[in-house]
Amino acid sequence: MSISLAEDIRSVTDLKRHTREILDHVHQSGRPVVLTVNGRADSVIIDAKVYEKQLKAMNLARLLSEAEAQVSDGKTRSARAFFEEFKNARKI
Repeated sequence: MSISLAEDIRSVTDLKRHTREILDHVHQSGRPVVLTVNGRADSVIIDAKVYEKQLKAMNLARLLSEAEAQVSDGKTRSARAFFEEFKNARKI
């Protein structure tokens, strides 16, 4: 996701004066808006649907990272062994 320096960086004062306009921009563009205080980045406003999508992607990446670490550490087993354990645990 890219940010437009001209459109997506706004001051908190701008937010106070133009809240609806800025929120509409966030929803329409799908891009976050960086809020500044005294010329420095302070906070980010992001569309809730975009945030949800990114949160799901981050959670999946975390799970994959854990799985990759287990593979690197040699903590694997064959599919046959997994399914055998799975069936036994559920008495299938």
